[in-house]
Amino acid sequence: MPKMMFVNLPVSDLARSTAFYEGIGATKDERFSDGTASCMRISDTIHVMLLTHAKFRQFTPKAITDARTTTEVLLCLSEESREAVDATVERAAAAGGRADPAPMQDFGFMYGRTYEDPDGHNWEVMWMDVEAAMKAMAPAA
Repeated sequence: MPKMMFVNLPVSDLARSTAFYEGIGATKDERFSDGTASCMRISDTIHVMLLTHAKFRQFTPKAITDARTTTEVLLCLSEESREAVDATVERAAAAGGRADPAPMQDFGFMYGRTYEDPDGHNWEVMWMDVEAAMKAMAPAA
């Protein structure tokens, strides 16, 4: 079985957040969802667990940050092309997120944009030409 990633995010409105993630193409896995959590499938190996604040507090004694004012983590997903990056950010904005809270990045070999979900969690979306990136980052001869 391949390794899987479950990103756990505290959310203030579970229904709103679930609808947002469905709006960007995630699917809800009912097997791991209830009135306190929605398991959102991004891919076969990546899932986002949307947890009410009460549920999230069951896993940590630390305070829940306000993702609109404090950076908690930088999450990044890859896409197949620049156009796919743009399409993902546009879907996020249409679903109620905020497009481009950080400056767009275009290094030629790598292109990236960002969106925020309704709770302010930042998601970077990037495309990279790995071969060109390796050449660009190689030490000068």
